[in-house]
Amino acid sequence: MKALIESLAVMLGREPRRPAPEDISAPAQKIHEFKAATRDRDLSLHLKEERKKRASAPQTWRRRRWAVLIFVNLLFVFSYRLDIQLLEGALTGSRFVGFHMADLNAALQVMLAFKTLLINLLIGIITVFTLWWMLGGRTFCSWVCPYHLLSELADKLHLKLAEKKLVRNHTFDRRGRTWLWLIFAVLAFGTGYTVYETISPTGILSRALIYGPSLALVWVLALLVFEVVYSRRAWCRYGCPIGLTYGLVGIISPLQVKHTLDKCFFDGACRQVCLVPHVLNCTVKGRGRKVTATTGADCTRCGRCIDVCPTGALSFTFKGMGKSK
Repeated sequence: MKALIESLAVMLGREPRRPAPEDISAPAQKIHEFKAATRDRDLSLHLKEERKKRASAPQTWRRRRWAVLIFVNLLFVFSYRLDIQLLEGALTGSRFVGFHMADLNAALQVMLAFKTLLINLLIGIITVFTLWWMLGGRTFCSWVCPYHLLSELADKLHLKLAEKKLVRNHTFDRRGRTWLWLIFAVLAFGTGYTVYETISPTGILSRALIYGPSLALVWVLALLVFEVVYSRRAWCRYGCPIGLTYGLVGIISPLQVKHTLDKCFFDGACRQVCLVPHVLNCTVKGRGRKVTATTGADCTRCGRCIDVCPTGALSFTFKGMGKSK
């Protein structure tokens, strides 16, 4: 229970804390002591070679993720364009072979705005909640959301410009996302209008792909430019209420990214590529509380940390399969 509360607090914006000595298990403490004594030797003899291998290896999980993301969004497009009625609607609300599906954040906005719950909406909520509970909550963000793909490409451009010292990354308080979630919820309830859906990059891009472009794409372009020149992955990290909604589902999800302490050399490669690096606090030297731990609710399960980890300390796992020490 303590770990769940900690995960929720970090997702809502609190910065990860350094664990107190009594919070670190005895087996984990022994590993920390051993790593501290052998770190320099291990880095020089082992890590250097492994980094080279990983740098030249294909980004397996990113390729899989991009393939799934593109396939899902194109399925909407082809179903509409060819009128085959396989997947109707858009990401905010759809029907798959006639079965209702509803984006959880959009459904919440609708319920708050109209103060009612229709049976089709309830079916859609239960279906989507079950799906993303099994797959890990914010998996939606990295494996389905079209804005995530564009933002990831913008991130590559930002890093290239930063390397040439043409831009610099600026960070914001992550609690801003929680405040935005609350503000849009209050606006929906008070105005009777789903305010957030008018500016949601996810919804705008999904509808543009399926039904054609609109003026709202200017807003999406502005966000991407902001991320390239000022703040890396700003919308997903600090603004998007959808990520917070699916993060709440991810708290109890069985699919997690597992960190194995004795394999980790705390080199930080995983945190450099992570969309939400605060979930990888356990990979910081001296902060791993257990021999095995999971990354928490805000993790998008994108797999990038697994791709770049030079020692295999990070991997996908299902909760309940093996005990933490």
